[in-house]
Amino acid sequence: MLSITYVSTADRTLSRPELLSMLSAIRPRNEELGLTGMLLYRGGNIIQTLEGPDEAVDTTYSKIERDPRHRGVLLLLRDPVEQRLFPDWSMGFHEVSVADVAGVEGYTEFLRRPATASLGDQAAPAYRLLELFRENMR
Repeated sequence: MLSITYVSTADRTLSRPELLSMLSAIRPRNEELGLTGMLLYRGGNIIQTLEGPDEAVDTTYSKIERDPRHRGVLLLLRDPVEQRLFPDWSMGFHEVSVADVAGVEGYTEFLRRPATASLGDQAAPAYRLLELFRENMR
């Protein structure tokens, strides 16, 4: 199993309906491919950790690199993992209100509150990058 973390900039700021549409389209596709992880977005800044079967992760990342909606795609981490570090995290949002997404599967309050759960030493690099993004986003 493989875990990657990358950052990029959206080609434009995404609206609430666009973010919700993206969640609806990506989550089922990721489930079919056996991918889990976390995508955080704020003000055009993106950081995502993807994990799952090596080929599915590599293929998905290659598509992201070529996607014109992303600029400045930069791979930060690429590590083999024995178990999923974010098995229930598929996306995190800041731009949408809690009322807009409270019932949407995969929504997390990660951007709004300090992390309280320890994910263990193996998760430290990817989790720390997500924390840095949360702390420094515009």
